[in-house]
Amino acid sequence: MNTHATKVIEALGGTAETARLFGISMPSVSDWKKDGIPRARMMFLQATRANLLNGIDLDLATSHAKQPQAPTSQAQAATENVAVEVAHG
Repeated sequence: MNTHATKVIEALGGTAETARLFGISMPSVSDWKKDGIPRARMMFLQATRANLLNGIDLDLATSHAKQPQAPTSQAQAATENVAVEVAHG
């Protein structure tokens, strides 16, 4: 349980109000109470609702999960390797 994220959600008016604010489902907001609030969502809150978040550790309330990166295809990797070999001749 991320108690800091829970405090943010409560400061915004609860799970239902937070879900309405972001146009997402209540279960998604409930997941934030466990995992932390996604970084982009927290940036929005800091820009638009900072007055409601005083006294809450927003860094600890933010999810620090790594964002998934686009996989490199084998063809792309092969092309890059050929380019390096040609350049170094």
